[in-house]
Amino acid sequence: MRIALYFFALNLIFLAQACNPSDQKTNKEDSTQPKPELKKETLQDPLEKPAEMLAKTYCTGCHLNPEPDQLDKTTWQTILPRMGHFFGIYESDSSREDLLEGGRAGEIVERSNVFPKSPTIDPLIFDKIKSYYLDTAPEKLPEPQGKEIKTGLKNFKLHSPAYKTKNPMHLMVKIIGPDRWYISDAGRSSFSLMNNEFKVQKTASSPEGTVWVHEGKAYSYALVIGTFNPTDMDLGFVMRLPNASGELTKIVAKDLQRPVHMDMGDLDGDGLEDMVIAEYGKNTGSLGWWKQGPSGNFQKIMVRNKPGATKAYIRDLNNNGLKDIIALFGQGDEGIYIFHNQGNGKFAEEPVLRFPPTYGSSFFDLYDFNGDGFEDIIYTAGDNADYDPIAKPYHGIRVYINDGTNHFKESFFYPLNGAYKAIPSDFDNDGDIDIAAISFFPDYENSPEESFVYLENKGDMNFDAFTFSGSADGRWMAMDAGDMDGDGDLDLLLGSMIFGTDYTRFFEKWSDGTLPFAWLENTSGN
Repeated sequence: MRIALYFFALNLIFLAQACNPSDQKTNKEDSTQPKPELKKETLQDPLEKPAEMLAKTYCTGCHLNPEPDQLDKTTWQTILPRMGHFFGIYESDSSREDLLEGGRAGEIVERSNVFPKSPTIDPLIFDKIKSYYLDTAPEKLPEPQGKEIKTGLKNFKLHSPAYKTKNPMHLMVKIIGPDRWYISDAGRSSFSLMNNEFKVQKTASSPEGTVWVHEGKAYSYALVIGTFNPTDMDLGFVMRLPNASGELTKIVAKDLQRPVHMDMGDLDGDGLEDMVIAEYGKNTGSLGWWKQGPSGNFQKIMVRNKPGATKAYIRDLNNNGLKDIIALFGQGDEGIYIFHNQGNGKFAEEPVLRFPPTYGSSFFDLYDFNGDGFEDIIYTAGDNADYDPIAKPYHGIRVYINDGTNHFKESFFYPLNGAYKAIPSDFDNDGDIDIAAISFFPDYENSPEESFVYLENKGDMNFDAFTFSGSADGRWMAMDAGDMDGDGDLDLLLGSMIFGTDYTRFFEKWSDGTLPFAWLENTSGN
C-alpha cells in the first residue's frame, strides 16, 4: 500500500509539472537544443541482493524484523517452514490443507487468505532467507543473566488449601472483596465463587473457562474464552452476571475468537458503557469495540483486524475528554498500540512500542511509576508455547516511562524467563513501587524459584528478589492483587495451570496432585 501511494504521489507531481505554464514555455524555448541521452536503468535481480536485505524487505511486511541471534539454530529450523506458509510456500501438496481446520474455523481462515494458495514471493528468495537465518543463528542462546532470588517473604504469609488438586487449569483468579474471589478452571469448565478457606460458595458451568471479570457501573460481566486450545473457532462470549437472586445471566456478545481480555467505558460519549474485547484467536483474531445501545445490546465495530490481541484498556490518554484504547498484541506482529479516539466512533492507530515476534509478549498494564501524573507501562515477555521452550535472555519484566506525550522509553528490565504477568504496587507501604510477578515458563530445572518472584524496591528502582518456599508446587498462570481480608492492604492470589508436556520431572510431581491456589496475605500493616 505504501509503495502504491508513493507512485501515486509521484504521478501527481509529474502531472502538476506538465500543466505548469512556465514549465511549458521553457520547454518550447529549449526545443531546438539537443536532448540529453537518457540512461536506461536496470532493475537488480532480487536474488542478487544480500540475504539480510531480503529478510528485512519481506519479513517486515508482517512484523518487526527478527534478528537471527534471537533464536537458536534448532528453533529456527522449526519456525522458518511455518513462516513460509504465510507466503504460500508449503512442504507438500497437502500441507496447506492440513493447516486449515474443518468447519467454520477453516472457513474463517480461508476467507482471510492467511495461507495463500500460490507463492507470493519467489521460493528461491525464501530459500535464501532461510539459509541466512540458519547460517547466522547461534547453536545456543546466551545464558540469561544470573540473579539471586531469596526464599522467604517477610511481608507475606502463605495460605494454601489442605488438599491437592490433580491437573488444575486455572485461567483466572479475581478478588472481588474480603473473603470473596472468583476462580476459573478451563479443564473442568467451571466458574466458582470461593472464600478465604478455599471453599466453594457458588459454581456455574463456563465452557473452557472464564478468563476475565469486569465490574461495570450497573452489572458485572464475565468473558468466556470458549475454547482453550489454539483454534480460529469463534466460541467465546461475554455474559452479564445477575445482580439479584432469580435474575438470569444474559449473553451480550458472542462469536468471539478466543477472547482473553476486556475493558469497559464510554467510547462514544452517549453515557453508556461500551466494551473493548481482545480476541487473541490463532491465525485470525481482532481487537474490537462494542457499542452499547439503549436496550443494552452491543454491536461490534472493528478496531484492528489482526490476531494476538492480549490486553486492552480504555483510557483518556491525552486528556481531551475522549476515551482512547491502548492494547498489547502478541502472536507475530507484537507491540503496544494506542488507538486515538477521533470523536466519531473512529480510532487512529499509533504504534508506541514494537517487539520482535520472538519475544512472546504476555502482559502489560498502565501504572504511574514516577508519580508525575502520567501512566507508564509495565510489560512482560515470556510466552514460550510456540515451540520447545528455551531460555531467552530477553524474557522478563520491563518498565517504560511516559514522557508526558505518550511516548515511552525503557527505564527498567528484570530478566525472568517465561514471565507471564507483573503487578506493580507499594505492597510494603514504604513509599516506593514493588513488583509481584509470575512465570509460566521458568527454568524449572535450574531455577524453579522463578515461578513466583516478589521484587522489593529498595529505592530508585533497585530491587531485591524473593519467593516463597514451595513456589514451584504450582505452575502459576493466574494472579490478582486485592484486599482479601479487609485490612486495607493488597494481598496476592495465585492460580495454577498444569498444561503442556515440558519439564517432565515436574509434571510427574504435579500429576499426583498439586497446589491449586496460593493466598499470600500481606502482613506489612499488621
